[in-house]
Amino acid sequence: MSVIYQHFRPEEKEFIDQVVSMQHYVENTYAEKLTDFLDPRQQYILKSIIGENNEIKYLFFGGTENCERKRALIFPTYLQPSDDDFTITLFEIDYPKKFVQIDHRMVLGSLMSLGLKREKFGDIIINGDRVQFFMANEVEDYVIHQLNSIGKAKVSVTKQDMQNAIISDENWKEKETTASSLRLDVILAATFNISRQKAQSLVQQGHTKVNWETVERTAFECGEGDVLSARGYGRCSLLSIQGKTKKDKLRIKVGLLK
Repeated sequence: MSVIYQHFRPEEKEFIDQVVSMQHYVENTYAEKLTDFLDPRQQYILKSIIGENNEIKYLFFGGTENCERKRALIFPTYLQPSDDDFTITLFEIDYPKKFVQIDHRMVLGSLMSLGLKREKFGDIIINGDRVQFFMANEVEDYVIHQLNSIGKAKVSVTKQDMQNAIISDENWKEKETTASSLRLDVILAATFNISRQKAQSLVQQGHTKVNWETVERTAFECGEGDVLSARGYGRCSLLSIQGKTKKDKLRIKVGLLK
């Protein structure tokens, strides 16, 4: 296991142990194993650990093909899973649209106030005044009965067919660039085309997040699959590290969302 740990961050050890445990379970029982919703970095870790295993496979699904947060199904090669095996429910929020505006932060805050883990919820999609979210089937009854307000607005939730999922209007653009290292301030500067000093200031002031968690260390080392955000500049994802240039700089591919 120590060989696996050295390729990832110390704080990712618990998730690595979970993946390895699930892998062994599937190998030993020939039965599938379903994870909670994973962020892109966790998806990358799972893929890296299981790899091209001859005995088991994995698939990701979050409700639609474009979802960012997805559940993973690890299964023996003889199975042929369908979308239903991921046990995901789509809900739409009904609220007084004429009088209230609801944003992503408000929805997530209200869901978290129910006492459930973030991992039980997938993407929150907002398009105009329509608000939807994906969640794990096993907690849907609890959410139906407990989620009755967002902010000061009274709300209710209605279960929707997956075919009625809102198509996200987020526009990701891929970009290839170079960076002297994988430090957070360096990646932010290269991706958003800002000065290193400006990137450092954003980090030190608590205006940047990595995988939805605030990070205030400029020297934090980013990795493939990380989703970064900087207040006022948008969001990006470190898609891949593609080797080095002749000047020993890293060639990276990022996804950029403005």
